[in-house]
Amino acid sequence: MGGSALLYRLYERRLAADLRRRGGTPRHIGVILDGNRRWARELGMDTSMGHRRGAAQIDHLLAWAAELDIPVVTLWLLSTENLLGRHPDELAELLGIIEEKVTQLARDAAPDGYRIVPVGQLDALPEQTRERLLAAEQVSRSHTGGVLHVAVGYGGREEIAEAVQRLLAEYADKGLDLAGAAERVSPDEIARHLYTAGMPDPDLVIRTSGEVRLSGFLLWQSAHAEYYFADTYWPDFRKVDFLRALRSYAQRQRRFGR
Repeated sequence: MGGSALLYRLYERRLAADLRRRGGTPRHIGVILDGNRRWARELGMDTSMGHRRGAAQIDHLLAWAAELDIPVVTLWLLSTENLLGRHPDELAELLGIIEEKVTQLARDAAPDGYRIVPVGQLDALPEQTRERLLAAEQVSRSHTGGVLHVAVGYGGREEIAEAVQRLLAEYADKGLDLAGAAERVSPDEIARHLYTAGMPDPDLVIRTSGEVRLSGFLLWQSAHAEYYFADTYWPDFRKVDFLRALRSYAQRQRRFGR
């Protein structure tokens, strides 16, 4: 083991020990996996290599989260804007990588691994992608280690709009008129129809690559979340970076808007 690798290993152990001492590990972390394309371009590679390296990093992240008994993880793999704005060839390549990765996660995870739950506008995805996501959900349905939301074709505004639409449709089915429905709409009622309904809201949201914005990720659910912005591109995100994010979270006094 090289000198720098040894130092990082010792630093990881120090951070992990500090976290165990402090306690307060988040129940739900959301991660915006950003910087794959920039990582590849800066190294003179095709962008698909960045996406593939980023997909490989997911295995490490889930292992780190499992070590710390984090029961819910949400990964933003593809936004609604990506569906519309990416070049068709790049989008097809990216969707193929996502399909492969989600299939592999469902197949290779132990019975005590994460259960995969796709979230996003699945109907807007190509049929093959949608089928692969739903197949991964089915294969991993019995996994008991926690829940992994894979956000594909996801947009926070779209999620809230769809939740309200489903809620109003439910009220209409019960025979409520518009005035009656309006009286019953509440934050809790809307939350019942979000993609992540039934799960705890994220305690910590991590974004890689140095970008300091949410870009619409879990807008409703993250109202009281803590945020951590890492300068590292996602393909280079290390365990030490993850532990730093958790240490930062553990050091904060959460006020939940109070």
